[in-house]
Amino acid sequence: MTGSTPTKRPWYHALVPIGAVVVASVLGQIATFPHLAPWYASLVKPPFNPPNWVFGPVWTALYLLMAFAAIRVMWQPPSAARTRALMLFTVQLLFNVAWSWMFFAAESPLLGLVNIVPQLALVIATVITFYGVDRLAGIAIAPLALWVGFATLLNASIWWLNG
Repeated sequence: MTGSTPTKRPWYHALVPIGAVVVASVLGQIATFPHLAPWYASLVKPPFNPPNWVFGPVWTALYLLMAFAAIRVMWQPPSAARTRALMLFTVQLLFNVAWSWMFFAAESPLLGLVNIVPQLALVIATVITFYGVDRLAGIAIAPLALWVGFATLLNASIWWLNG
């Protein structure tokens, strides 16, 4: 099935993954924005911490790639691998949202770290599983693993520097 052309589906079936990603983005923003100042601004950060303006464009691109990848997988013929891939995608997306609430809303780098370590494992598993179902989907979602890996290092550093 890897690399196969997605099954033709009505265009509105794409609304499920798009809607899930949009909801995740909005919920994350609701948890994050009220805590950027003064709390996040007051934290000691490592020298490799990007400026705040970087996060919006990066997450926008990642969410677009996630939606695209999930649509590709969803449009593949039904199979156990496809079901597993979509379940992993959903769970990693829930962890993604929960991280914003744990790190920012709870103002706790430790809770963020407790979330982001298994989140990284889930994202890597999602990339691998997506690739097995549809190569382009796996490639499209791979940057998420790189970013969450970086975010894990950043979260751990912020926890360490502020602990």
